Amino acid sequence: MNIIIKPLTPELADDYFDFFENRAFTDNSPYRCYCQPYQMTKEQAKAAYENISGADIGRVARKIAEAQIETGVLQGYLAYADGISIGWCNCNDKSNFPIESCNFTQFYKPAENRVKAVVCYEIAPEFRGKGVATTLLQRVIDDAKAADYIAVEGFPVERSERFEWDNPGPIRLYEKLGFIKVAEQDDRIVMRKEL
Repeated sequence: MNIIIKPLTPELADDYFDFFENRAFTDNSPYRCYCQPYQMTKEQAKAAYENISGADIGRVARKIAEAQIETGVLQGYLAYADGISIGWCNCNDKSNFPIESCNFTQFYKPAENRVKAVVCYEIAPEFRGKGVATTLLQRVIDDAKAADYIAVEGFPVERSERFEWDNPGPIRLYEKLGFIKVAEQDDRIVMRKEL
């Protein structure tokens, strides 16, 4: 399988939404969020979702993601197979994420300059276990190095068994690309690769 990786741009927003609406959650994953919470503080989320009924949450999440893509707040990479988007990796300069996002993901300490943070993966169910996340992470590393970042960090959750919707990625994904454990908090592990 030939996997093509492209950075998310406003021009690729249609591919992004096509992926999230038609392939990302076909296994009934409970996380239909358009990957927008990581970029929001608790206060921003409260203001956006206050007084919204359950039926409207998806519509609001999409509108937030549309604005985040247009303004460059939501960044990352799309994976393609045969011209169709099949995977996503949310990554950005660590300093662009709130210290604690609205979904309680904590980035553990104020960000150093020039550290790339990888916070989420979503791979279409039929493409999981086929190297898509590895290819996405390798592209993050390559581009971060080319842009003079000093390190890339990921924040996987320590689990005793495989979890189908492991959005931060499994620890072994980071280990096989040379990341090492540098900290832990609750069930989160900070994995880091110096560049």
